[in-house]
Amino acid sequence: MSSHSSTISKWYTWSFITILSGLFLLFILLPKSYYSELENRKLQGVPQFTWMKLFEGQFTKDAETYITDHFPYRDQWVVSKSILERLRLQQENNGIYRGKDGYLFEKLEAPDYDKLEQYTNAVNEFAKRHHDKNITFLLAPTSIGLYQNKLPWLAQSYSQQLIHQFIAEQVAANMTWIDGYTFLEPMKNSSKPIFYKTDHHWTSYGAYLAYEAYAKQQGWHAATEEDFTITTVSDSFLGSYHTRSLFSGIKPDSIEIYTPVKPVSSELYIADTNTTSHSLYDPTYLTKKDQYSYFQGGVHALMQIVTELNAKQVDLDKLLIIKDSYAHSVLPFLVSHVKELHVIDIRYYNGSIDSYMEEHQINDALLLFNSSTFKTEQNILKLKY
Repeated sequence: MSSHSSTISKWYTWSFITILSGLFLLFILLPKSYYSELENRKLQGVPQFTWMKLFEGQFTKDAETYITDHFPYRDQWVVSKSILERLRLQQENNGIYRGKDGYLFEKLEAPDYDKLEQYTNAVNEFAKRHHDKNITFLLAPTSIGLYQNKLPWLAQSYSQQLIHQFIAEQVAANMTWIDGYTFLEPMKNSSKPIFYKTDHHWTSYGAYLAYEAYAKQQGWHAATEEDFTITTVSDSFLGSYHTRSLFSGIKPDSIEIYTPVKPVSSELYIADTNTTSHSLYDPTYLTKKDQYSYFQGGVHALMQIVTELNAKQVDLDKLLIIKDSYAHSVLPFLVSHVKELHVIDIRYYNGSIDSYMEEHQINDALLLFNSSTFKTEQNILKLKY
């Protein structure tokens, strides 16, 4: 090797070491934020070491995620990657497709059916333990399941209907089953959007259709849309799909709420923070990135909603809702029928649901999930016990 080549090799080596050392120092010295406004999510905290976590590989995964989440100038790298993808005319970034008519879609992979069966078994165990109770499971698709025709050319997506069919086959014999496709599919060509274009949730109209289906299944008199005043509270909502993809030139969504023409008075208690509110909405979130948290102030492990209803209005005294965040925009419809709503987010609630039902003498439960969350949510296994 010539002296010139040797010099270049050493220069590359020392440059590489210098860059790594600089990045390491920046990682150590820069202040850590544990919430990303850009990505609208919590960042990984400092991994907590236990021998069990080490043996299970969880500690290694947490450490890797911690380094990734707190990499120096991460936000700038994320934005730069999105810009480069757009310059390459890419229609997919960070697992989000840029579809037709302004829709963004989360890429849908085939589920691990062995794990999915574990989750459905957990649901069945819960229903069997409460065979004397009225248990309903309402499963919603996401936008990619309803609007396949709006995907970009050659985009690949697993059939969400197959996921719904598998879950139905597993659970329908043990509880009342409501497939979201049955009430959303007939309305998918409506002028009113069922799903937000930039977010993974359904709109208030989609939530209304879910409420209507559940009310009719329960034998209640479902309110018509004419029974509500529909108000736009935001026209600047750029949701989770936009946050992940950071596609440019995307038109924001609008957020609407349905207020009963004959309003009812509800009190919302959030057990997590031991706070009480007389509104099901938190307007402070309309000035933040996560505008969907306008509904009940976001995700909480346990909420209780008590509504003043006269005897003619009451269809049910108590209802337990075990859910993901799709339920948040459905709750404002249910308060006109149920005196007490007990709302548990299975992802964050660590108490005994059986004990909670017994303590509060609850005989009716609604499991409300979207299938993209359900197929990957290990916390569903809590229902086994």
